[in-house]
Amino acid sequence: MLRQLALDALLLQGADEKCSAVESISLAAAAALTSDTQIVATPDSRRLAKEKLPGRTDRPALVAPAQLARRPVTSVEGRAALIHSLAHIELNAVNLALDIVWRFDTMPADFYRDWIGVAGDEARHFALLREHLGTMGYAYGDFAAHDGLWEMAERTRGDLLARLALVPRTLEARGLDAAPPIRDKLQAVGDQRGAAILATILADEIGHVAIGNRWYRRLCAQRGQDPVSSYAELAQRYRAPRLRGPFNLVARRAAGFDEQELAALQTP
Repeated sequence: MLRQLALDALLLQGADEKCSAVESISLAAAAALTSDTQIVATPDSRRLAKEKLPGRTDRPALVAPAQLARRPVTSVEGRAALIHSLAHIELNAVNLALDIVWRFDTMPADFYRDWIGVAGDEARHFALLREHLGTMGYAYGDFAAHDGLWEMAERTRGDLLARLALVPRTLEARGLDAAPPIRDKLQAVGDQRGAAILATILADEIGHVAIGNRWYRRLCAQRGQDPVSSYAELAQRYRAPRLRGPFNLVARRAAGFDEQELAALQTP
């Protein structure tokens, strides 16, 4: 049942209805209103023959990253564009969490509960950012965006280990590095509300990346694979972007990266 609800929510097009559905699913999962048997039940995916994943509206327009205009955050438009890009990332993160729940079977019920909880946090982040965007006179969809996060989800749709390695532990972990400088930049131009939202997101994202690390290592152990060498192989096979510093080592340690992984991350 929970996995079916996740797929149904993923197919919803509107951000409001998607986030509202996620909130309802999250509350039910947190309250243990769904039995383990219901949680792990395989969803009916026949709708996918007619509908595309993820469900989304026509706005924002999706373009290549190189086509996104660069705007200084010293202007209202520039700050709004930045907040819009962060809101888009958070809505994509909702889709990613829903996708990992419905798509991959044979995992323990706690795996699905964890990721539904993540989806709920990401929906809350999106709401905070969109509300802040509204105070600047803009709405979600007013700026173009790119689809890099979902493109990696598509590449890794056939292998849960690759998904865990390259989405939460790579692309989403980049947020641990990026959030403090963005927070500081917003604070420097007097956007205290934006800076506070970034601080909230950073604190939550540490927990989300930690969930990815925990399940990645558990799956590596089950398959008899070394986490560090497996990560390097998966990153190459699925064309993951090469990560460049500076790295937020404090946040990455808090999220469960060990010293061997951090050393590999910083090796040229």
